[in-house]
Amino acid sequence: MIPMISVRDLTVRYGATTAVDGLTMELAPGRIYGLLGRNGSGKTSLLSVLAAYRRADGGSVEIDGVDPFENARIMRDTVFVRDTLDVPEGDRVGKVLDFHARLRPRWDAGLAERLTEAFGLDRRKRVSALSRGQRSGLGVVLGLASRASLTLLDEVYLGMDAAARSTFYRELLDDYLAHPRTIILSTHLIQEVADLFEEVVIIDRGRLVVQEETDTFRARGVAVTGPAEAVETFVSGRTVLGRQSLGGVRQATLYGGLGDEEERRAEQAGLSLAPVGIQDLFVHLTSGEHTPEAVR
Repeated sequence: MIPMISVRDLTVRYGATTAVDGLTMELAPGRIYGLLGRNGSGKTSLLSVLAAYRRADGGSVEIDGVDPFENARIMRDTVFVRDTLDVPEGDRVGKVLDFHARLRPRWDAGLAERLTEAFGLDRRKRVSALSRGQRSGLGVVLGLASRASLTLLDEVYLGMDAAARSTFYRELLDDYLAHPRTIILSTHLIQEVADLFEEVVIIDRGRLVVQEETDTFRARGVAVTGPAEAVETFVSGRTVLGRQSLGGVRQATLYGGLGDEEERRAEQAGLSLAPVGIQDLFVHLTSGEHTPEAVR
């Protein structure tokens, strides 16, 4: 059974620093979530609580209706792979894989073997001797072959070249379609991986900015370009995420989307409209110029 995830007023602190600040959200089971945020936004802290690596300092997290912290049933079916790769440096790759196979009830040895070959991993090699990309490859093997109902992947592709990342994305999607589970993928390579996401979750300074279906979120951004005065008249009263000007020409990035009548008005005013990609929307929404409440 794939669990429901419920987060209520979650707070995570490190001394005087608040990494997650009263975050509330629910994640439906059996989806691929893109967890997006700038460095220091609280992504890893959120995932660490979901994975029971640490307790929350306030609020609550429930997975399948229970607190995951020190809950053996929940943890057997949760895998958290970080960019730091939490395995003993002196162990050989084969030993690491065999150890995880004993821990994970859904472990697929065939998938692990295929991925090990795809990422060029030598089972006899020690973890300490792996390149940065190979270490990331090992993390992907552990994350995908575990087939855990809750799979948390935090920047797991670091050091991989483009071909290895493409293999990772393809294998993740193929195995997810064959064996559905909840996958939360934290990434900075937004444009490269956005097509995998079924839902986008953006956090900034520890607070939720957006949680929305990917296609719905993508449709909310529109770039309006034309004479500066006409652009400003058209965007008046709307949520403007940013402006760029060159001579008398201005481009304004709007958040919220436009209806058919508004698109006709823009055309009549001599303005051109263009979609805004998820990465560009993310950059605008986390620029520090807008509060989370301002864009909801």
